Amino acid sequence: MKLTTRGHYSVKALLDLTLHPSRRPVSVHTIAARQGLPPPYLEKLLIELRRAGIVESVRGPQGGYRLAKPADQIFLGQILAAVGEQVDPLPRHSPQADQAEDWVTFAVWNRLSQKLNEALYSISLEDLYFDARSWQAAQGDDVSFVV
Repeated sequence: MKLTTRGHYSVKALLDLTLHPSRRPVSVHTIAARQGLPPPYLEKLLIELRRAGIVESVRGPQGGYRLAKPADQIFLGQILAAVGEQVDPLPRHSPQADQAEDWVTFAVWNRLSQKLNEALYSISLEDLYFDARSWQAAQGDDVSFVV
């Protein structure tokens, strides 16, 4: 599986929002500046994440985005699916009926895909946040929280 820019930027933005436990909305420009992301592209991703119920938006001068639910209830698989990431290893492949090797390969990739999906839906945003914080602490005080 290859994580595309859409998936990577989405996870970075959501990890940035976990820094704000006060649940105050954070503007797209603030997230983009901290994470080094292009604001217009980030806005499109956040709209998709809002449609999926992962973030909520608040209008007005103090508006922006915030997590729609606690970070331990948002899973990597949900984030990636919300922005259209595909996990299928062989999306348009059908094995040839007369070739046993083709069926074996197809079965192996299907099992791997199933295990990958299980893993993606077991890793929460909170897990990723603590992993990032642990890495940051190991690097020292002068490292900023950029994923």
